[in-house]
Amino acid sequence: MLRSTLLMIFLVVVPQQGPMRSPSAGDGPNYMANGELKMPERYREWIFLTSGVDMSYSPNAAMAGHSMFDNVFVNPSAYRVFQETGTWPNKTTLVLEVRGAEGASSINKRGHTQSQEVMGMEVHVKDARLEGGWGFYEFDGAGSAKVVKRPAGCYECHEGHAAVDTTFVQFYPTLLGLAKTKGTLSPAYLKEMGAAAGSK
Repeated sequence: MLRSTLLMIFLVVVPQQGPMRSPSAGDGPNYMANGELKMPERYREWIFLTSGVDMSYSPNAAMAGHSMFDNVFVNPSAYRVFQETGTWPNKTTLVLEVRGAEGASSINKRGHTQSQEVMGMEVHVKDARLEGGWGFYEFDGAGSAKVVKRPAGCYECHEGHAAVDTTFVQFYPTLLGLAKTKGTLSPAYLKEMGAAAGSK
């Protein structure tokens, strides 16, 4: 009898957990009173999406004489929604962290490791209150940053080439296949990839 009573209490107290449809307030964008975005201090505890080395979107880009790593993180609740839907919910926050590439050190004799120093930081936020629904914020070491005003090259590039919802999911190896399965790849990206395949 006691066991049955405890089981009934447990079933009443523990709620059914359905799929998460929107990010929790705790890991989305956090703004100051003046509208500036606060730097997500614990973004390195978020979901790691990808790391690129010496990436450039210009075919004629000249190397600056040193290599750089680009690391991308996304808030966990937005990632969970993407896993379900293949697209990003409102309040998605992606952090691009740039670190220098270092050579031989300690027992490493070849290849590159990442510098302790962060060389640059950019945050890409999906927020329905922003013009176009997305905003870029470039941080220079300060604790907050203003939104990059439109028109700017970053918006044009992302809106014209991004695989999913103005984000470069084509460079996120754990999400690209999922977006294909969900049918959420953008028409612009599919057209671009079709043209590239046809030129080979």
